[in-house]
Amino acid sequence: MSYLKFDKNLLINLDQSLPKEMLRTNQAGAYHCTTLPGCNTRKQHGLLVIPIEEMDNKPHVLLSSLDETVIQHGAQFNLGIHRYRGGVYSPNGHKYIREFDCEDVPRLTYRVGGVILTKEKIFISQENRILIRYTLVEAHSPTTLRFRPFLAFRESNSLCVQNDRINTAIEPVENGVATCLYDGFPTLYMQFSHKAEWVNEPNWYNSIEYVKDLERGVPYCEDLWVPGYFEIPIKKGQSVIFSAGVSEVSPRSLKKLYETEIASRTPRTSFFNCLKNSAKQFYQRHGDSMYIISGYPWGVVLARNTFMALPGLTLAIDHRADYEAIMATALKALMRYIDTGETSKRIAGIDLPDIPLWATWAIQQYAKNVGLGAAREKYLEPVASILDWILRNGDPRLYLDPESGLLETDGYHQAASWMNSTLDGAPVIRRSGRLVEFNALWYNALMFGAALAEGDETLAERRQAWLDAAEKMKAPFVNTFLNESGYLYDYVDGTFADPSVRPNMAIAIGLDYSPLDRRQRKSVLDVVTRELLTPKGLRTLSPKSYGYRPNYLGSPREREEAMHNGPARPWLIGFYADAYLRVFGMSGVNYIDRMLIGFEDEMSQGCIGSLSQLYDGNPPYTGRGAVSHATNVAEVLRTLRNLKKLTE
Repeated sequence: MSYLKFDKNLLINLDQSLPKEMLRTNQAGAYHCTTLPGCNTRKQHGLLVIPIEEMDNKPHVLLSSLDETVIQHGAQFNLGIHRYRGGVYSPNGHKYIREFDCEDVPRLTYRVGGVILTKEKIFISQENRILIRYTLVEAHSPTTLRFRPFLAFRESNSLCVQNDRINTAIEPVENGVATCLYDGFPTLYMQFSHKAEWVNEPNWYNSIEYVKDLERGVPYCEDLWVPGYFEIPIKKGQSVIFSAGVSEVSPRSLKKLYETEIASRTPRTSFFNCLKNSAKQFYQRHGDSMYIISGYPWGVVLARNTFMALPGLTLAIDHRADYEAIMATALKALMRYIDTGETSKRIAGIDLPDIPLWATWAIQQYAKNVGLGAAREKYLEPVASILDWILRNGDPRLYLDPESGLLETDGYHQAASWMNSTLDGAPVIRRSGRLVEFNALWYNALMFGAALAEGDETLAERRQAWLDAAEKMKAPFVNTFLNESGYLYDYVDGTFADPSVRPNMAIAIGLDYSPLDRRQRKSVLDVVTRELLTPKGLRTLSPKSYGYRPNYLGSPREREEAMHNGPARPWLIGFYADAYLRVFGMSGVNYIDRMLIGFEDEMSQGCIGSLSQLYDGNPPYTGRGAVSHATNVAEVLRTLRNLKKLTE
């Protein structure tokens, strides 16, 4: 039985099925995302969504959807579904769905009278092409399939409005047609493995609503262009493959292309395999470079998310070569910034003050997986450069206090940390001065750098300087952040110490090297467990702290205000688990294993097989934001792998 399987009782109930989404990517920036019944509920949903480098490198929806119709004895049964203005759904193709499963590829099974039809979708790796295979499992009469493409040709965060500027020309190609609605866009080729008849029937379909955007208080209604439809007769037992891509393909190659692609997939037969599949969907290759997308459907390549997610998305699933490729790309950009001050065009935020600290942490995880020797050979030089750069105050947004040895940053006017929500150009949470996780990461980086350089006589003097800097800041860290209540202040700015109970202290106690002793770590861990821990990760603010807003709902402004003031983040469970196991040892393994059950439950919720960007801080802990988020998948995978190592 498939690990991810849903029956008709759920699928025909739109209240239950529309919140469940599915995502497929090509590991080159393109994706397909929609709901299980196939009704698009976000403007970012689409059958073929691709980045267009010649325009702005942002994702663009070319093919929004493809409506299928089963025709028998002149009777038409439309399997599509759209929501129109006023909440009207038409057609109601979901009522024909009998099953959805997602072991190898997403498969929908429809039943129309005596007709049983399956529909399977797969993305071609490294190519802007999606294939859909239709198989007529059962039929007692001659059957024809009709396919009606809904075209958008727009940036994924915008909407299409009926206009007279579109190019309505349709060019015949082998077993299909090609079209391009606007200048600057690539041509879309829609072809079949079998001969298809094309019928011109151009129309605008107006006032299609996206209910998720309606709920989020953003524009939600658009018009889509349908130039006509295809018709293909199909026999019982026969399969027909549809291809949508930006280049023409030989129809005779589609069957082999489909079978080759499906053979490379990991079946989603377990919690780990679901996350492994999800992890690889964040990879993005561009030429000789490799990146990590922060999330879908609106993620981009972010420096912080890259380094935070890298170990979990690669090493935790035994993809060492991918780790090294992504790290090579990211380190090249970081070293260029350190050496010249030049930022990266493709990796946003490479100049943020905590990026060198997270980069060092990511290299530390590599060392823990493959050994200090291998890490020393590949990464000692960049780690040494990072530590020396910070020690000499080379980062314009980081200041090393010569008296205490602690790091300071200005986060009052511009967000400095991962808690980076902004309103009217200013941070919602003005974390400024001495940030607890910055300094914990700095201490950890110094100690790791010293361990990495041990035995290298050419670095003996610099290594000692790192050890001296770590020792110098140890007591000031404790005196600055550890308060009488037994937890850590979130940040200290001058004479102000922020008493808010936030999860950044979990990062501080979860690192391999900490200025805190075991007793102090346990004290902090107890507070985190009591006030921040949920089945979906750690809350971004304790319910006991002022300004707690657990639900990521409402207008864009309300969501921005709530983002880091209560909702839970799954990725923080990685540091919580590290801290718990360091305090309690092997006796904590079963506890952490039970904690992960809350994430396994999410495999059949939200974006199936993945984890949402954040979850409400109060029950029922509903997933919100991006449907699939890199750091969340990464850190749960890293925790699963760490538990496996401890129990082997």
